[in-house]
Amino acid sequence: MRDVNRTPAPHRRSFLKYTGALGAAAALSSSLSACSSGPESTNDTGGSGGGQNATLTAVIGYGNDGSWDPTQTASAFCMAANNHIYEGLLDTDPISREPYAALATQVPADLTGTSWKFTLRAGATFHDGKPVTADDVVFVFDRILDPKTQTLAKGFFASWLKEVRKIDARNVELVLKFPFPEGVSRLTLAKIMPKHVFSRPGAWDDAIKGKAIGSGPYRQTAHHPKSNTTFEAFAAYNGPRRPAFKKMNWLTIVDAAPRVAKISGASAGAQIADNVPYANIARLREGGMTVQGGAGMNNLFLMFNTRHKPFDDVRVRQALRYAIDTGKMVQVALKGHGKPSSSFLNEANPSYRPAKTVYAYDPEKAKKLLKEAGVKGLEIEILSVNVSWIVDCLPTVKASWDAIGVRTTLAPQETTAVFTKMDQKQDYQVVAAASNPNQFGLDADLIMHYNYGPQNLWMGYARWAGDPVARQLFKDMDRATQEPDADKKKAMIQDYIDVVAEQAVLYPVVHNELMTAWNPRRLAGIRPQPYPGINLLQAKWV
Repeated sequence: MRDVNRTPAPHRRSFLKYTGALGAAAALSSSLSACSSGPESTNDTGGSGGGQNATLTAVIGYGNDGSWDPTQTASAFCMAANNHIYEGLLDTDPISREPYAALATQVPADLTGTSWKFTLRAGATFHDGKPVTADDVVFVFDRILDPKTQTLAKGFFASWLKEVRKIDARNVELVLKFPFPEGVSRLTLAKIMPKHVFSRPGAWDDAIKGKAIGSGPYRQTAHHPKSNTTFEAFAAYNGPRRPAFKKMNWLTIVDAAPRVAKISGASAGAQIADNVPYANIARLREGGMTVQGGAGMNNLFLMFNTRHKPFDDVRVRQALRYAIDTGKMVQVALKGHGKPSSSFLNEANPSYRPAKTVYAYDPEKAKKLLKEAGVKGLEIEILSVNVSWIVDCLPTVKASWDAIGVRTTLAPQETTAVFTKMDQKQDYQVVAAASNPNQFGLDADLIMHYNYGPQNLWMGYARWAGDPVARQLFKDMDRATQEPDADKKKAMIQDYIDVVAEQAVLYPVVHNELMTAWNPRRLAGIRPQPYPGINLLQAKWV
């Protein structure tokens, strides 16, 4: 077996692929395919027509071909699926994000110290029948905290978690560097994986490609990248979220029209879909579907290459923000399902306050700032992902910038192509893309560190980490992380968000609502998420 501490850090391109940032297609390993069962295509749904034993068919508007490694992934499809396959010591409610005991027997009563002890649930087993032990818990956290291994999860734990110790076969201790009560909700991001499976040579690559063996209520039965992933209820599961569906088939349909068609009409082939286009809401409701939204951190952001002049000048970045008619964007592109950003955080976040710099539509101020910066005849190409709602927003950006004399060209491309260019350090001016850190939680410290930090992937793309303002910002962020007083910490976060807003290097333009549609005659207990994907752990057949 390979020691996790010897796992080499992946090349930067590999890391992007693993986190799903590149959305790279990956075929499942032959060993997993050989032991899989289930439908071989999206046309075989396994009998979703009716009855309590029917297959629940879901349509996910994101690819299932990103990384499935829970320590690496930011893929919407894969994260949502993993929440049904794996468990953390604690997991969180998908809406409130309140922690509840999952593999552990209880949430620690006292979160003010630097030691949290957990007892594993008696009888918990992995999908291959092997018992879950303290060794599996230590195995996963060792990988996350290993300085030689670059994982996405490291950024959620390394700043505050010192180590995880085995007490005995069913008991573990988490040792913190300093008191950090917010960390308890982050434990859901450390999904416990079987050491006997994933310590084998090549196993982490298999996890990336789709091999998933957890202790959760559903086990994966088949995985077909770019097509579908199937699940069945895990009979030996004895945890708090019992499976209500004998089988599930999750289809990946990224294009909006066929995704909507799959849940439309009397012969609809699916009972639930996420990422519903705003233009289709009324028609789906007329057809008897329930369509509800979740408002959160989902946003269109602009990121500037600060080494490409004149975007090294904060006045230019600010000018281009003030120039955007965000009210028109919300009305026309988002059909009213969004709000202009008034902070990096959305208004419902517990740590929200309006930033000192709010980019209200002010084209005259934009022109003035460009003049002060000595910029004339600026031409910009916006490199953009081709996510449908982002593409809908871009014409407003172009029209707004054209109106202040900035000749603008739109260049929407596959997400893979956009991030490959940045990964290869190709020159670019401005990137437009979608982001939603709520996939990981509501914790403002987590959200901001996901986007900003000296080793942060996004700061590398923006070429800003070495700027003196950035270096001071990162120090302020670290001080806020370690602040024990909750009110002071909140104020410190709000203060450094003011700096992030003023600098406008990577910053939201609008926060929008994500829509989920489902058949209320078949499904109950559905709650729409304010982040991509679905959660069916408390859903059931009607």
